[in-house]
Parts: sequence; C-alpha cells; structure tokens
Amino acid sequence: MADFNKILDAGDVDGGIINAVVEIPTGSSHKIEWNRDLAVFELDRIDPQIFAKPCNYGFIPQTLDEDGDELDVLLLTEQPLPTGIFLKAKVIGVMKFVDDGEVDDKIVVVPADDRDTGNAYNSLDDLPKQLINQLEYHFSHYKDLKKPGSTVVESWGDVAEAKEVIKEAIQRWNDL
Repeated sequence: MADFNKILDAGDVDGGIINAVVEIPTGSSHKIEWNRDLAVFELDRIDPQIFAKPCNYGFIPQTLDEDGDELDVLLLTEQPLPTGIFLKAKVIGVMKFVDDGEVDDKIVVVPADDRDTGNAYNSLDDLPKQLINQLEYHFSHYKDLKKPGSTVVESWGDVAEAKEVIKEAIQRWNDL
C-alpha cells in the first residue's frame, strides 16, 4: 500500500480541487482510520449500526487539523466508495465541528468530475436541505451512546471558509 502523505499533496486548494482519500464508505459502521505512522488503514472500532456513516468519509493528504489528525472530508456521492481510493474532489463547504472539546472540522466535497449530476453541486446551497440536516444530526449524535453531548456541529461555512481551513491545515502539516 502506498503512503498517501508521501505520494499525494492536498491538491489545488486555491482552484477548489483537492485530493481526497476514502477511509469509510457511505453506510458503514466501521470506523476505519488512516494510521499515519504505519501508512495503513486500521479498524479503530465498530460503531452501532444506527450511527452508520451518512456519506463517504476520508481525509486530505499532507494536512493536519487541530485534533492532530489529517483534515477530514465528507465526500458526497450517490453510491459508497471503497476504502483506500483517492480522487480529485471539488470543495463545496465546511462543517465547523468540535469533538470532545477539540476542533475537528469536516471539509464537504463532491467528485470533481461527476457526470451523473452534471457537476451540479458547487456550494452547500446546491445540496438538499434534508441532506445538510441529516449530516448535522449524525455528527451531533453519533457518540451519544458512549459520550453524550461530546460532539457539536457549530456552523456551516462556504467554499472560501473551507479553503482557509484547508490552508491552515497544510501550514500545520508543514510545521511538523
């Protein structure tokens, strides 16, 4: 397996197209995480099925969020994507998120070349409101059975704010 942090960078952040690596497919209750030290995917835990991921979940290479992990992405597609692939993804916004007191923002992306939708999604405003509500509900409650109230969706930000979050995460990576 390739070390994504060595073969990929974050992508063209200013242009709004980043590299995204899939950790968890839509619908999975497996909490699969990239283990940076070993350069492999690792099953961290199995969450209750009622908290299965509502979208694909992954990370942007060569970034670090304030929680010390690579910056997370919420990757929206009609069908689940397999663990371990990467793709060019279009940044459409950011979910400002706090997990157990730590900033753990999620960059919202779609495939850069989505011929199924005709590349219809360019901002969070293009998404169905119900999808935003479902994402917010999931991330506000997915740890409730173990640590109720430990996760908070603080707000949603536009493409410009998402790009700033990514640039800050790249700077943290470069400062390692």
